[in-house]
Amino acid sequence: MKGKTKQLTLYSLFAALTAILSQISVPLPFTPVPINLATLSVLLAGGLLGKKGGAISQIVYALLGAIGLPVYANFSSGISVIIGPTGGYIIGYIVAAFIVGIIVEKSEKNLRTYMLSMCLGIIACYILGTAWFMYITNSNLTSALTLCVLPFIPGDIIKITIGALIANRLRKIKI
Repeated sequence: MKGKTKQLTLYSLFAALTAILSQISVPLPFTPVPINLATLSVLLAGGLLGKKGGAISQIVYALLGAIGLPVYANFSSGISVIIGPTGGYIIGYIVAAFIVGIIVEKSEKNLRTYMLSMCLGIIACYILGTAWFMYITNSNLTSALTLCVLPFIPGDIIKITIGALIANRLRKIKI
C-alpha cells in the first residue's frame, strides 16, 4: 500500500508541477502558442517517473484542464483548449513523457541518455502539436513550423539541458 500511495503522490506532484510551470508563460504576438515552462516538467516526469508514471502524470494534467480547472497556460481550461490550436501540444505532453520514460528505462541512466530521450520527447510533442495546429488552422507545414516550432527551439534546448542535468543529478535518489 505504501508503494501505491507514493506512486500516486508522485504522479499528482508532477501534474501539479506541469500546471504551475504552465503559468510561467510568455505570449507571442504572432502565434497562439505561448512560451512556457510546462515542457520542463513533462521531460522531468518521463525522466524521473518512467514511461508509465510520466504519462499518467500528464494524463492527469490534461484531464484536470479538460474538466475546467485552470491549469493550462494563462490559467485557461476546458475542452475548447484541447480541441483548439494548441491542444495537440497538451496531448503531446503525454507522448513526450512516455517517450522520455521508455528510453530512460531501457538505457543506462546518464546525462547523455537524458539529453537524447528529452530531445526525442520534445520532437514528438512538436510533431503532434504541429500536426494538430495544421489541421485546426488549415496552415501549411512551413507556416506551422514558423509559428509553432522555430521560435521555441532555443528555449526548449535550455529546458532539455536543465531537465537532463536535474534528472541525472536525482537519478541516485529512489523516487
